[in-house]
Amino acid sequence: MIGKANGARIGITGLGVNVPAKVVTNDDLAKFVDTSDEWIIERTGIRERRFATQDEALTDIARPACLQALASAGVEASSIDLVLCATVTPDMMFPTSSALLADQLGMPDAAAYDLLAGCTGFVYAIAQAYGMLASGLSRRALVVGADVLSKLLDFDDRSTLVLFGDGAGAVVMEPVKKGGFLGFELGADGGGGESLWLPGSGSRHFENPESFVKMNGREVYKFATRVLVSSAQKLLDEVGMTVDDVDVYVPHQANIRIIDHAARKLGFPPEKVVVNVQKYGNTSSGSIPLALADAATDGRLKPGAKVLMTGMGAGLTWGSGLIEWTEEMAA
Repeated sequence: MIGKANGARIGITGLGVNVPAKVVTNDDLAKFVDTSDEWIIERTGIRERRFATQDEALTDIARPACLQALASAGVEASSIDLVLCATVTPDMMFPTSSALLADQLGMPDAAAYDLLAGCTGFVYAIAQAYGMLASGLSRRALVVGADVLSKLLDFDDRSTLVLFGDGAGAVVMEPVKKGGFLGFELGADGGGGESLWLPGSGSRHFENPESFVKMNGREVYKFATRVLVSSAQKLLDEVGMTVDDVDVYVPHQANIRIIDHAARKLGFPPEKVVVNVQKYGNTSSGSIPLALADAATDGRLKPGAKVLMTGMGAGLTWGSGLIEWTEEMAA
């Protein structure tokens, strides 16, 4: 699905992020699998990542990001009437992490639900929130993208262990006077689901499931390098813009090779591309908001800047969102 914004000016007015305190370096992982700092950096660009402790769950990581986003927007928690939490690692299947966060943050009247779209979750969630706000069903939304994938990793599997980390981001979305979201492009291909999956995690019966993330790295790489480019290009075509019109490109932080390939194919110069995979690894739904926060810190999110976000992940899913940054938004 693809579409321009329907004329309603909906933007991001608050932004917050949080990562666990525990830093895990490449040398730390070399104690578990046959790898090295040099090998991981060369193939992924990752130098370190954050892992939650045994006592830290998704909502523990996400709550500080939510509080920061609310403070950034200058709004009271009680004014939020919609909470969306994009995650594949909720505290539990039910109650939802979104409902738990709404209760913890003081949002007694908010509708709340979790959204599961793999690493594309945050893009899906901001598109959902846009639709709710543009239609008038919601007045102010809190959108969370967060995951603690370290809880699902096989510490004997080098192909997944070196890639993922934990982190959270949150944004406040509401009507704005200028700028705002310009359009979205979303898609999914369930036929490729077994390339990145968690068998035994739902109602489908599997014989002796290990409950660890399993990935066909070659197939995921081929998928990612294709859809990061095609999704972004389709959206730009739909809204009548080109790469030259985009000021900041925020791709999902999966792997430096994937990011470099997408930026090169699309024609983005390095100074327009946000990269922080070296610090956090692949944080799944937390990836894009963490990168947005770094862009804000670097001073790249200036009023009028066109920001293109593109994600891809388990499902297999993909999605892009284009927004015009304004003074009303988090800076």
